[in-house]
Amino acid sequence: MPKLFKNKYRIKSMCHPSWDYSHAGYYFVTICTKGMHNFFGKIENGVMQLNGFGKIVAEEWLKTEEIRKNVKLDQWCIMPNHFHAIIVIEDNSSNAVETHCNASLQTM
Repeated sequence: MPKLFKNKYRIKSMCHPSWDYSHAGYYFVTICTKGMHNFFGKIENGVMQLNGFGKIVAEEWLKTEEIRKNVKLDQWCIMPNHFHAIIVIEDNSSNAVETHCNASLQTM
């Protein structure tokens, strides 16, 4: 039976238990909205139309390289209720990128 998080169902992590995700490499990341609600916009005629929240996600994502000097952005895509990205961690010998497999954002 999968572990529960805050008394809710949680799928088993896809992270490899022995891999240190702070190592240099290309990583595919998906971040979903709580409840899979369409917070970031909608698709019209096959094109994603970002709303205000979606535009904030895009602006903040583009700041990632400025904030983290050893991280580079590859392809990324904002969908109505989730975000996909390929992020490149370059040399991380200084441990400037902290990672863990079961990250969850805290709600207030």
